[in-house]
Amino acid sequence: MEETNARILVVDDEERIRRLLRMYLERENYEIVEAQDGTEALELGLNNEYDLIMLDIMMPGLDGIEVCKKLREKIATPIIMLTAKGEEANRVQGFEVGTDDYIVKPFSPREVVLRVKALLRRSSQTSYLKTETKANNVIVFPHLSIDHDAHRVTADGSEVSLTPKEYELLYFLAKTPDKVYDREKLLKEVWQYEFFGDLRTVDTHVKRLREKLSKVSPEAAKMIVTVWGVGYKFEVTNA
Repeated sequence: MEETNARILVVDDEERIRRLLRMYLERENYEIVEAQDGTEALELGLNNEYDLIMLDIMMPGLDGIEVCKKLREKIATPIIMLTAKGEEANRVQGFEVGTDDYIVKPFSPREVVLRVKALLRRSSQTSYLKTETKANNVIVFPHLSIDHDAHRVTADGSEVSLTPKEYELLYFLAKTPDKVYDREKLLKEVWQYEFFGDLRTVDTHVKRLREKLSKVSPEAAKMIVTVWGVGYKFEVTNA
């Protein structure tokens, strides 16, 4: 996927916001599809392929949190939440159900473009390749393997579908087994400049990552270890 050809679904119940986002994103040569409520967004998101979804949290009827939760049951498309100032609890809830980043209203057009570009770039790096590739960059552990050329995670023989941020977090930890990283370091290395948020973001992503791994391999999930008072590490078991 060429970044400039990305297809983006923009979801907001305010036409003014959709029009503004469309104007700035189309300047970057992105293809924009609009949805005005959660029900329409869910239908479009599940029945069409998008490279990124921008999703307002506060909408009448089906809100952004519910839409994100339902989308995450089926797809791993990157999601950016749009949220009003002061809705910190909603933003944290958004991370818990699987959003990758958020933008606070009123937003700077430059910030929107930067965050979209950053997430699209990371998504293209972590999407599964549709053609065969030489798998010469594979990390193999008991119960878990990470094929970084194909960006594919397998736990006890079953493929695990991860969002871009979940994959990046797992790969970053797995590259240096037994090394402990605090939350600030993980925010800097995994989220980099496109994210400015609180440390709970790391905790919610670790929680979701463990849950996904645990569904197919509890042993693989246990390899992501909490170091109390410090942060997290990837611990290799001998079993």
